[in-house]
Amino acid sequence: MGPAELMQAAAMARRFYLEGKSKIQIADEFGVSRFKVARVLETALEHDLVRIEIRVPAELDAERSDALRARFGLRHAVVAESPADTAETVENVADPENLGEVAADLLGELVTEGDVLGLAWGRSTIHMATALRRLPPCTVVQLTGVYDAGTADRGSVEAVRRAAEVAGGEAHPIYAPMLLPDSATAAALRHQTGIAAAFEYFDKVTVAAVSIGSWEPGISTVHDMLSERERAHYASLGVAAEMSAHLFDADGRRIGRDLGERCITVEAARLRRVPEVVAIAGGRRKAAAIGAVLRSGLVTSLVTDTAAADALLEDRRPVRRPALERADPDEA
Repeated sequence: MGPAELMQAAAMARRFYLEGKSKIQIADEFGVSRFKVARVLETALEHDLVRIEIRVPAELDAERSDALRARFGLRHAVVAESPADTAETVENVADPENLGEVAADLLGELVTEGDVLGLAWGRSTIHMATALRRLPPCTVVQLTGVYDAGTADRGSVEAVRRAAEVAGGEAHPIYAPMLLPDSATAAALRHQTGIAAAFEYFDKVTVAAVSIGSWEPGISTVHDMLSERERAHYASLGVAAEMSAHLFDADGRRIGRDLGERCITVEAARLRRVPEVVAIAGGRRKAAAIGAVLRSGLVTSLVTDTAAADALLEDRRPVRRPALERADPDEA
């Protein structure tokens, strides 16, 4: 490029990239066609006169986020860096506090004034609620019972209260265990005044946050609450993941539906109607479980880490766009 072309290209690039002017406005200013402006801007890029740099915070991975979003048809995918020590034993385990902070920032974007925010029990959602710093005015409702009624004030009940406090809205907690001994006891509890009031909000939920567990000790809340015989029974059905007391096989199909009759939790059909469901889970150890839940069509967005993202992207099995279609694989 000669000096005249160089100066013209620099001026046009400044107008377009820094001042935000349209190609038509630039064309009018310089007395050329908008096609000429487009060619000059392309030339400026080719000759390194303009450098476009996309920068995101160092703790987030834009490339993996976009790849994960595209592969599973997610509305939003945010991938955070895994713990600094990349040893396999560490990659297997997520950093729940970091994922919680990232999820809290995402909820701050997604929730709008007047929304009803639903929170399901899970370590990730509890960390997320702790990290919340801003939320528009909204109502917060608990979507599941608690892991242990004796620790309610330090678990999901407190998470609901914390989120409602930040939002300046109403809180609707559930003071009941997630898993009951039998379906009759669960049905009776669902009709108790406070629990029934929370259940009435389930159809009004517009944004929900859920956790995902693998079917193994310490990783799945439901697994840890069952007897050895019950664990073996559901394992024989091919359970690969658990989310809000719902069990899934590797293809995202729900199994062991009888368990849901004993649980205080939002029904899968209701969750599928929630416009935005954000799942929070990470670590390579949970990758298969995350993939199973993504295939269920129950969630729309995901907050995870690089270790889990890599494992999910390595799995080349065909995937539809379940998160956008909200399709139930049982009806495929």
